[in-house]
Amino acid sequence: MRALLPDLTPWRASRDFRLLWLAGLVTVFGSFLTFVAVPLQLKELTGSALAVGAVGAAELVPLIACGLYGGALADALDRRRLILWTEAGLGVLTCVLFLNTLLPHPLVWPLYVVAALVSALTGLQRPALQAMVPRIVRHEQLPAATTLNHMRWQVGAIAGPSLAGVIITFAGVRPAYALDTATYAVSAALTLGLAPSPAAPGAERPSLRGVLEGARYAWSRKELLGTYTVDLAAMFFAYPTAVFPFLADDLGAPWALGPMYAAGAVGSLVVSLTSGWASRVHRHGRMVVGSALGWGLAMTLAGWTHDVRLVLLFLAAAGGCDIVSGLFRSTMWDQSIPDELRGRLAGIELLSYSVGPQLGQVRVGATAALTGARASVWAGGLACLVSVGLLAAALPKLLSYDQRTDEHAVRVRERRAAEATAVAEAA
Repeated sequence: MRALLPDLTPWRASRDFRLLWLAGLVTVFGSFLTFVAVPLQLKELTGSALAVGAVGAAELVPLIACGLYGGALADALDRRRLILWTEAGLGVLTCVLFLNTLLPHPLVWPLYVVAALVSALTGLQRPALQAMVPRIVRHEQLPAATTLNHMRWQVGAIAGPSLAGVIITFAGVRPAYALDTATYAVSAALTLGLAPSPAAPGAERPSLRGVLEGARYAWSRKELLGTYTVDLAAMFFAYPTAVFPFLADDLGAPWALGPMYAAGAVGSLVVSLTSGWASRVHRHGRMVVGSALGWGLAMTLAGWTHDVRLVLLFLAAAGGCDIVSGLFRSTMWDQSIPDELRGRLAGIELLSYSVGPQLGQVRVGATAALTGARASVWAGGLACLVSVGLLAAALPKLLSYDQRTDEHAVRVRERRAAEATAVAEAA
């Protein structure tokens, strides 16, 4: 049993990791309140599944542009300062959603504008967040730190939607937006306690050339390219959250809306709480492919069944598969990418695991408008299975990746060991 429990060493060993973890937990909790409130408010204002799915389209272009540029910023600026200012901006935007609810007739267009701006700030912030972790956690503790960060997300993803369902049912969306605004203030205060994280000596100014350099490096690493494309395909075809309000109505269970949003996080949390086995896995690419196939199968079954309890069960299973994929993708990235490229590669990684869901919302919303919510879910699951299988066959380096022998992972490991030795000798 002890071998199955998550490793808490990064939490105990690094004060900055604890602060970053707590700030992220507060932010995730609040963000999921808004994540549930926006589609529900759009459903009430428009009654259109296509209008709800269009939120993903509004978020897409800002995420792509700012995700790539945010990666360059993370390599060129103090990462703590970048995180702090974007966190403050996200809080202001959520406050705008709250103010819109105070109008006698809330407007629809601010929901799309705010969604686009939130997507832009998220694109600027996430690479800095991800690139900061390897600086504050020892190299051998990175898999454990990744698991703890995923667990943080899962706790917020369970508590946030569950509370949002209760709040919105009894009081509407306004309190959800207000509470989310308050969480950003708490998170910013915790971020202020982090030590500065300046750019590496000789870091280049953010530029298109720097972004392209990161893209060329990613293209040269077919195993990294495989992690991006597999996750992108899985999310594009089988990410059904935009139609959850309609799916709950089709199943005759409006009460299940909050649990639907939380079910995936429940499955993820179960896997995280028993993730001690993950540190003994070395062929990370195989786990990424296998878990993506499991995600597609679970979504197919969730769309086929008419029993809401089984739908929640399959959504939880999909969440468990998703966390396995995320854990081993992150471990591959953290253990094999050089620090001077980490921010730019984190920007590309952000696109791989964020653009997919945004496009997936558009896809599932448009499909649901034509075929119904349930058909849009199971058809996407089947398409996920086919696309992931084809990608795995086309990218054999992903399946053969072994962190014990991969030249890039070995090089980064040796470099981190040399840096630790130099620090110890200087002390």
